[in-house]
Amino acid sequence: MAEPALDNVVEWTVSELSAALKRTVEDAYGYVRVRGEVSGFKGASPSGHVYFRLKDERAVLEAVIWKGVYGRMRVKPEEGLDVIAAGKLTTFAGQSKYQLVIDRLELAGVGALLKQLEERKKKLAAEGLFAEARKQLLPFLPNVIGVVTSPTGAVIRDILHRLADRFPRRVLVWPVRVQGETSAAEVAAAIAGFNALPEKGPLPRPDLIIVARGGGSLEDLWSFNEEIVVRAAAESLIPLISAVGHETDVTLIDFAADKRAPTPTAAAELAVPVRAELLGSIAALAARQIQTWQRGIDMRRTELLAATRALPAADELLADPRQRLDTLAKRLPRALHANAQLHRTHLTRAAARLTLRLLKLRLARSSEIVITFAKRGKLARENYLQRRWHRVRSAEQLLKALSYRGVLGRGFALVRDGEGHPLRAAAGITRGMRLDIEFADGHVAATADGEAKAKDKPQAAPAKSRSRGGKGPGGQGSLFGS
Repeated sequence: MAEPALDNVVEWTVSELSAALKRTVEDAYGYVRVRGEVSGFKGASPSGHVYFRLKDERAVLEAVIWKGVYGRMRVKPEEGLDVIAAGKLTTFAGQSKYQLVIDRLELAGVGALLKQLEERKKKLAAEGLFAEARKQLLPFLPNVIGVVTSPTGAVIRDILHRLADRFPRRVLVWPVRVQGETSAAEVAAAIAGFNALPEKGPLPRPDLIIVARGGGSLEDLWSFNEEIVVRAAAESLIPLISAVGHETDVTLIDFAADKRAPTPTAAAELAVPVRAELLGSIAALAARQIQTWQRGIDMRRTELLAATRALPAADELLADPRQRLDTLAKRLPRALHANAQLHRTHLTRAAARLTLRLLKLRLARSSEIVITFAKRGKLARENYLQRRWHRVRSAEQLLKALSYRGVLGRGFALVRDGEGHPLRAAAGITRGMRLDIEFADGHVAATADGEAKAKDKPQAAPAKSRSRGGKGPGGQGSLFGS
């Protein structure tokens, strides 16, 4: 009796049964939150989707995160991480299994957060992002300060108030969310954006960056532990101060920043000196400079007085020179008289030697010298003129040899057009052209009665072609007519 009842059971196809199970699971559970340990995580697949398992001591649940959701997640799965996953429970007919499609992931408890924080810290430290050699010195007095923080919180007001008290500076605020899923990306983009500003652009490039946030729980400050923020801080070419949380709060950006401030107010104190203290220091230095200068003057005066006391009196210094002057003044008249007497004696001796005969002899010798030089000058002048005359004659002969008139003298003639330009070919002559024919003994005017004709073969001129009256083929008389 049981067998006919079994035969009446409705048949299902595999697809129909899988679809029915899928609807049953989704309707029964819908959206769930599951706590478990991440297992089998190998990163994103080539398609961008992420597959892994959630497990506890007694069971395993397949999990998947679609590509678009994974890119927006603040907390991402890591092998062995204790998490709370929220999503939709469904089935996958292709492998006859059920799975959790996760759209939100969070760490399960503070212990898990601290564990992930410590592992991330070790990883980034191993890359050298926290090395002291990478850190830059802060500018003593920045002209422009960039602040990355929420524009509506108390943090920016505290920073601006502290800067105004110490040393007012220009402040550029890059507004960001300081917690939430998009916070880390916004903070990293703000740091990179300040670094990307041109040096002399319309918006000034900051000389110093302050990344600030007020206090909060570990979860609230988690954005500043994200790798994207830490790497942006480490890569910043502008010196950066981190001021996240209170004095006891420590985030990973503190290790990558060039300087850590315990509070946002302390960051403003690190950014600029106290203007009043600077003015006081300048005044003190100026006073010290004046005192040093005054002491130097007093020391030089003392040294000058000491040197003056060591010198003898003016009368003592001039006594010897004055006495020598008096002695020489007494000797001067006698010396002048003796010098004049000596020159008079020399003059008398010279006058005695100057007789008339000696003067005539000197005059005769001088005349002979003048005559000799006159003869030599005349001879040199004649030689010079003779050389110049020969050069002129040579040039004249060369000129005659090169002149066309020599050719005319041998029986040739020079034909010119009406404007006096020489004609070198018959092709340049046209009927009726006025011509001027120059012979060796004069010019003859003529008019052309024909045009040039091409010759098949050049003919030698007859022996009598040089005759003026000849009319042969090569003669020149054909230009005159009969």
